[in-house]
Amino acid sequence: MSIDQAIATLPRALSSYPDRSAGPLIAQLVERVRLEPFNAVATGIFILAILHTFAAAIFARHAVNLQQAHDERSRAAGRLPRPSVRAELLHFMGEVEVVFGLWAIALLVAMVAYVGWEASTHYFNDAVNYTEPLFVVVIMALASTRPIISLAESMLGRLARLGGSSPAAWWVVILTVGPPLGSFITEPGAMTICAVLLARQFYDLEPGTRLKYATLGLLFVNVSIGGTLTHFAAPPVLMVARAWGWDLSYVFGHLGWRAMLAIPASTLAYFLVFRRQLGDLAHRSAAADVYEPEDARQAPPGLLPVPPWVTTVHVAFMAWTVVTAHEPVLFVGGFLIFLGFAKATVAYQSRMDLKGPVMVGFFLGGLVIHGGLQAWWIGPVLSRLSERPLFLVATVLTGFNDNALITYLASLVPSLHDTLKLAVVAGAVTGGGLTVIANAPNPAGQALLARFYGGAVAPLGLFLGALLPTIIAALAFTL
Repeated sequence: MSIDQAIATLPRALSSYPDRSAGPLIAQLVERVRLEPFNAVATGIFILAILHTFAAAIFARHAVNLQQAHDERSRAAGRLPRPSVRAELLHFMGEVEVVFGLWAIALLVAMVAYVGWEASTHYFNDAVNYTEPLFVVVIMALASTRPIISLAESMLGRLARLGGSSPAAWWVVILTVGPPLGSFITEPGAMTICAVLLARQFYDLEPGTRLKYATLGLLFVNVSIGGTLTHFAAPPVLMVARAWGWDLSYVFGHLGWRAMLAIPASTLAYFLVFRRQLGDLAHRSAAADVYEPEDARQAPPGLLPVPPWVTTVHVAFMAWTVVTAHEPVLFVGGFLIFLGFAKATVAYQSRMDLKGPVMVGFFLGGLVIHGGLQAWWIGPVLSRLSERPLFLVATVLTGFNDNALITYLASLVPSLHDTLKLAVVAGAVTGGGLTVIANAPNPAGQALLARFYGGAVAPLGLFLGALLPTIIAALAFTL
């Protein structure tokens, strides 16, 4: 096989496979593996990566236990405890954000063995589009800055005061008003703001485990469907809007208004289920005084109150990033300029920790590397289904792939009927809260809130927490 041929086949164009849509699905997939054996290899590695994400919490727990045992042995021997190499390696394996990057190494090794170095690097460097991971890094870093969080906290605080500024009021406002912001400032931006405010106004009060997972699942689902109000901000919609000719009125008229019904309905349902636990948090907050917006409190030591002009510049940088979301040279360049501005206004800034955004970007980069090699089986599955089954399959598949990847692959299916197009997008956003990898902003939310879950979110706990909001969203989109 020549290099040119190898480059053309990884991933092999869907149009190069014989049309077997009239035969059984299994026979069609088996034939595609026979024609391109690397399909099975790439999907096998992808499945292992998914299993690894589900097992990440186990690695994290073993890392903690191993470090504790190592410390006890060190003290018994009269030595100062030091980090255990094995414990640190297990901890690294337990970081969900690194999973797909680690398995991308295995994919690269397998690809090099199959088609050689040049064809493999062509796929990683040229065939994979890293714009979305880069964008998430930048918008997440901007959205987590002190001026933006203070602005969002002040605005949402006005609504929370209608409910007495209680933890329950903050909880309802953040989870109802915050997610639809994803249709304007992008879902990663909305996720970051919601997660930071929930950490400050809710999680710091140490709610019960069931309520914590219900809140996380509700947050993920609401952010996923909250991006359907417009056609230009949420990746699952953005991936297909231009190809299918969807504009603002079409997206809101078919999807957005349904999301605006599902979000408050899901939030109200969980509020009724957990109203007693939410009410109990008010007694804790009265002592901790954590639910007042920063504007109503004294600025943190060493920092001055944020002046309006600094907030305005931050908002302008976020707007620039959103407008140039498809031009990485422009939004990355703008971010570098922003870093200089943040340095110049350090008296009004909190410490900027770029580890979280970079790790989330690494996670998404690994996901798009693996996802780009899954079209061989996702395409035939989607193209064979009618409206309701397609909605359900898209919802389930989203739990194992980023929902933007599902909608993108659907856009490659020729002659897809308008009702099927709506079904696949609605299903993709409906399932966006079931797992950490189901929606691009979810890793950002996990990175910001993982400390409240013992360092790692349990996949089963997240699934169960997201199940009721997912069902409500499914009813809103299908009835």
